[in-house]
Amino acid sequence: MSNRPTLVAYTVKDRENRKAIWTRVGVAWRLGRGDGFSIQLDALPIDFTGRMVLIVPKAKEAGAR
Repeated sequence: MSNRPTLVAYTVKDRENRKAIWTRVGVAWRLGRGDGFSIQLDALPIDFTGRMVLIVPKAKEAGAR
């Protein structure tokens, strides 16, 4: 597994008439055979009424882990 994650995981809680709250909760790496991902979560939301989003990390985030 590479040290650089392929994706960063966030939980997103939408709020009425306000910006959504994005909280980074982990990362994901593409599996060596290319047909899936290995996900490492550092936290789980207590009240999961939002959604989880996986996005490509920004250049400065990619080297952070």
